Amino acid sequence: MKSGFRSMVFISLAFLMTVLALKPVSSHENYSLKSRATATISETNPLIGEMTALGGAFRDIVSAVVLGDSGPVQRAIASMSGTREKTHEGIHAGTVVLPKNAARVKDFIEMDRAFHDKLEALNRAARHNNLREMQRITHQLMNACVQCHQMFRK
Repeated sequence: MKSGFRSMVFISLAFLMTVLALKPVSSHENYSLKSRATATISETNPLIGEMTALGGAFRDIVSAVVLGDSGPVQRAIASMSGTREKTHEGIHAGTVVLPKNAARVKDFIEMDRAFHDKLEALNRAARHNNLREMQRITHQLMNACVQCHQMFRK
């Protein structure tokens, strides 16, 4: 189990470092402009809104799991509330178009549902302060992100 834990920590830290490297380090004004642009995009494409929220939530989740702190995990998951529903509404309304394999929308919906079910399982583990389970599920979530992006993102 030690090598599994080390792998999880290594992957988590690598992911966190990648996310932090992509975070803008420019002035507050530039960040505000970027936030407004993202808000406009997410209003027209709920999937972008969900992925933006998920990026921030997952950064907090990975950091909290690495530190063994369940509180931020629960708050990060709560911040995702309603995003899945908006994405699914957008799919049905035609405002969400998958960049790759668009004809496989049913597969995307199933993967998205499974992902959110895993988020709920992570939330339960966090409520019980079960660090080992939080690590295991976070690793599964990260793998699900990679799978989904390989299948649906250019």
